[in-house]
This record gives sequence, structure tokens and C-alpha cells, in this order.
Amino acid sequence: MRAPYGLEIIENCVTCPYREGRLFCNLPPAAVERLSMITSASSYPKGATLFVEGQAARGVFIVCAGRVKLSTSSMDGRTLIVRISEPGELLGLPATVTGKPYELTADVLEPTQANFISRTDFLSFLREHGEVALRVAQQLGETYHSAVVEMRSIGLSHSAAEKLARFVLDWCAHHGDGKVEIRAQLTLTHEEIGQMIGASRETVTRLFGDFKRKQLLQIKGSTLILRNKAEMEILAGS
Repeated sequence: MRAPYGLEIIENCVTCPYREGRLFCNLPPAAVERLSMITSASSYPKGATLFVEGQAARGVFIVCAGRVKLSTSSMDGRTLIVRISEPGELLGLPATVTGKPYELTADVLEPTQANFISRTDFLSFLREHGEVALRVAQQLGETYHSAVVEMRSIGLSHSAAEKLARFVLDWCAHHGDGKVEIRAQLTLTHEEIGQMIGASRETVTRLFGDFKRKQLLQIKGSTLILRNKAEMEILAGS
């Protein structure tokens, strides 16, 4: 079904063509049937907010298509992007399970389908299906691991250049085409990249200019081309 924002909406969990490749969605038939019954399909435009840091947890969102940035902010307005979600991920999971407020803000980066499950239905779903509880535990573990890696990268890197080099390598590893000169779509702004690595927008712009002059990479529109992976790894301290 074609929906607003150019999305191809996945209407039913049972018939989802991507289910088997996604950690939470690859469940036994009975669990998938129940999941489809308690899930509300919704689509969102770029810039929409799914939930806000400090808001009472209403439930979880399953990202079916698109990407969502998860961030936290300080009282003086500074923002740190903790991670960018991928299709198949559950958003708002820790808060929904514990009953505490959402610990992050979830903003849509591009047209996205994010299906909602209320907290009451989700907790009942966990009680009814042990396999679902195991998948939730696995995702919580992966989220913790990713947070530790991100914290190590930001806290132990010696310079903004090293942080940006690591960001470029990680982004290309997850979104690149795998060729000798890796190409990846980079839809984040310099400000958003700065929020991911703990640097200012001006610093990110200056460093990208340095990387271009050293012929480590090129940027054509929204396409990032990693021309010298080996040198970028040296710069990142890999």
C-alpha cells in the first residue's frame, strides 16, 4: 500500500517481507499473529517526533521503514545524538518495560513507518510469549553494547578529527555499498553529525574540508565517497 511521504506501508506483521531478517519480528507464528493484532500502523514525515525525553512512557514503536534519531538534551540546550535507529528496532523499550519516563527524544530523520504498541498490550505480550521476552532482552543487550561503544568513542578519542573519522568509518560500514571506494548516502546535517560526536557544526565543516583536501573522501550532494579507508582508519586510531 502506497502511503503519504512515498512510503510503501507494511500493513500486517504476518505478511511483512522483512520479518525473518529482523531480531524482534522473527517470531513463531502464534506470536506474530498476536503482534499483528496489537500493533497500530502509522507513517510519519521527516521532522516528526515520536516521543520526548521525560514524557511518561505510552508504549513502544517498531521502526518498519526509515530512520529515527534518538537524542538527549541538557538544560542549556545542548544536544547529543545517542544513535540512529534502523528498521526492525523497538524504540522506547527501556522506559516501556520499567514504567519510567522516556530517557531520550525520538525524531524522524526521513519518511518513516513506525508502528505503535501500547504499554499495557506490550507487557501482556511479553507475559504470554517467552520467545518475545528473549528477543526484548537481546535488543536491550544490543542497545547497551552500542551505548558503551559510543561512550568509549566520544570519551576516549583524543581529537575531534579522530571522532569524525570513526563516525565516517562506522557510517560507511553500515550504509556503504562495499566497493573499493565506498559510497554511502549521508542525510545527516553537519550539526547532527556534531551532535553525534560531541563537536560543533563549525568543527565538523572544517574537518570535512580537511579530509577532502587530503583526498580521504568526497561528498557529492548527499553521497559520501570514502576514497582512502586505510588512511581514515589510521586517523581514527583503529
